[in-house]
Amino acid sequence: MLSRPAEASIEPMTYRFFTPAPAKAATGVTAEVYRQLRDEFLGPVPTFQALSAVPEVLAATWALMREALLAGDASRVDRELVASAVSRANRCRFCVDAHVMLLHALGEHELAEVVARGGTPPEPRHAELVAWAEASRSPKAAGWTSPYRPEVTGTLLAFHFINRVVSALLDPDLLPGGLQRSPLVRSVGGRLYARTARELKEPGRSLPLLDAGATAAPDWAGDSPVGVAYASLRSAAMRGGDLLGDVARQTVTATVRWEDGKFPARPADWAVDLVRDVPGTDRIGTRIALLAAFAPSAISAGDVALWRLSHPADADADLVRLVAYGAITATDHVAQALSSAHL
Repeated sequence: MLSRPAEASIEPMTYRFFTPAPAKAATGVTAEVYRQLRDEFLGPVPTFQALSAVPEVLAATWALMREALLAGDASRVDRELVASAVSRANRCRFCVDAHVMLLHALGEHELAEVVARGGTPPEPRHAELVAWAEASRSPKAAGWTSPYRPEVTGTLLAFHFINRVVSALLDPDLLPGGLQRSPLVRSVGGRLYARTARELKEPGRSLPLLDAGATAAPDWAGDSPVGVAYASLRSAAMRGGDLLGDVARQTVTATVRWEDGKFPARPADWAVDLVRDVPGTDRIGTRIALLAAFAPSAISAGDVALWRLSHPADADADLVRLVAYGAITATDHVAQALSSAHL
């Protein structure tokens, strides 16, 4: 578990647009999420603190990650491999580094370093899992679906969402100066977290944190808590679309479907072209949501400054809501490719 000094040492250089309230100041559902993070993960790491301005999104994100990645009896190595591969496909350096370290924590040192180098695992089953995870970036083009159980599929969906949030709101370096990209640092860091990573977690502990009004769990999840968590995240994050008008939301949804996960060559210019026909008051919000879906690290300080001019009252929370909306729209494009016939 991260110590308080370690948390403090990375927070000041981690956040791109705002610094969340300190973890020790958390109350209500946010405090309970942080308690569970301390018990079962690496503590209230920046990924989750960045979401704390919107507690319902924070709780649902933690629930999906916990129930998919950490709980149940599916192979944790397989799930960490999927988390790493999806993060690689989404170009989220922060998440790749974090989950390579967790592969080290599980004792998979050679596999971790293959993933860190961008290579293909030598074991055919692992190679197949990586190829499947990476293909999900463009599910329509790949004819993508899932033959895997809900925990593995849920891990993939969790990181499609988390990668985008992280790339939008956090700097890419997990440690000062990019130290996490040293094989020695990765290996030593993994050993520090070995006990926490290998502990078994019972399914369902996070579900009481969720909004009871979420929609029904998707068919692909069966009766797994993963499905409840995904439905809750989808419901909470989609509410960020309420910050935009109908034309803006239709533009985001249609672009996500049409572009099918393609990386824009010049994201800033690409986004400008797409919002030309959106009402002027919604252009900057639509631009941020589109970049969150396709190239979240391209969201700039200028974009955020323009957004804040029109949303001064709750600027940080509304930025999180907007990023979450773009991220879940892209994630749900992947989820819609799933069928209960492939459970």
